[in-house]
Parts: sequence; C-alpha cells; structure tokens
Amino acid sequence: MPKLEQMPEPHIYQAYGLYLLRSQHRFVRRLQRAYKPCIHGYKTWESSFLLMDYLQAHPPGGSRRIMEVGCGWGAAGVFCAKAFDAKVTAVDADGNVFPFMELLATLNGVEVAPLRRRFEQLSTARLGEEEVLVGSDICFWQRMVKPLANLVSRAMRGGVQRVVFADPGRTTFYELAERCARRWDVELTEWYAADPRRAIGEVLEVRPRAG
Repeated sequence: MPKLEQMPEPHIYQAYGLYLLRSQHRFVRRLQRAYKPCIHGYKTWESSFLLMDYLQAHPPGGSRRIMEVGCGWGAAGVFCAKAFDAKVTAVDADGNVFPFMELLATLNGVEVAPLRRRFEQLSTARLGEEEVLVGSDICFWQRMVKPLANLVSRAMRGGVQRVVFADPGRTTFYELAERCARRWDVELTEWYAADPRRAIGEVLEVRPRAG
C-alpha cells in the first residue's frame, strides 16, 4: 500500500509527482481576483492526466525541448519540466492563464516559459525549435480542427519529432486524427489515468511518415 502523504494545507493534491491546486485554494482565489481566463483555462482538466500518464509510459527519451499548446494552467508542461528535466514552453491565446501556470511551476520547483500565441501564430520556424509538441483538451470546438491540423503540419515540416494530444474522445478530436492520418504516421490509442481519479479518453500521437 502506498504511503499517504499529508498535504500541507487544504485544496492541494498530488498526481504524477506534481503538487496541484484546486480552484478553491487561497493562492488561486487571490489570482482570480486579478486574472480572468476566458477560454476554459480555469482549472486542470482531466485530459492533462491522460497526457501525463501516456508520457510516463512513452517518455520523450532524449528530447529536452517540449512545447505545450493550449496550456491553460500548464499542468502538463510543468509535468514535462519536472519528470523529464525538459526545457518547456507553454503556449496559450489567453494571457490570463499564465499567472496560474507560473504558480504551479513555482510550487513544483521548475520553470516553464510562457508564450502568448494563437495556434495560427505559431510559425514553422518557431515550432521547429521544439522536439515534442503536447496538448490536452484543445480540440473542443469544430472551428479548432483545421487550425490544429495546420499546426501539426507546420510542426512536422519544422522537424518536430512527436506530437501528442489527449482528449476525452470528442468527435472533433477524431476528425483531427483523420486529417493528420492523411499525411503523417498516426496512432490513436484509448487511454486511462487512475491518478488523481479515473479518467478515460484518447491519445493521438503523430510522427513524420517513414520514408
């Protein structure tokens, strides 16, 4: 039986080696008075845990430059920085999420670089500075499918080695997977995470087509 660790104060919990905060935590509530995320970046979503669990089972190996797109609070990026000693850039269109991401990074003793960009604003050259691209719960509207497919295309052209996205299993996510499969090697895997509670969804991994 694993050892139970007493949290130092209410509304802190652990998952995948991270300390994480619930929206009721006093530091989060203090930030919420000044920053109002407007694109669903107001908590750590369950697909972030799917992504962490998958990357734990399929680590990035020697890859040390990782970008999390649509980061929200940035839990997946913080995980990559801590678990893999990676240099992580966290990208979101909503600049109001970054104080929450920086709070999580500080809580876990890592640094994550914030970058405010929409998917369409990430150029081939900028994406090519990264080795792995990750994201979770980022394909929740139909209008996001095409920009994300184009983002993956630019990433592949730029030399990114892996793109790994996690999602609960929305129809828009399956459409994104179909679009990617037309040009790149794709694996779509049903996955579950048991920490901090059971979550089930899909993980899409895209790699450059061999040959």
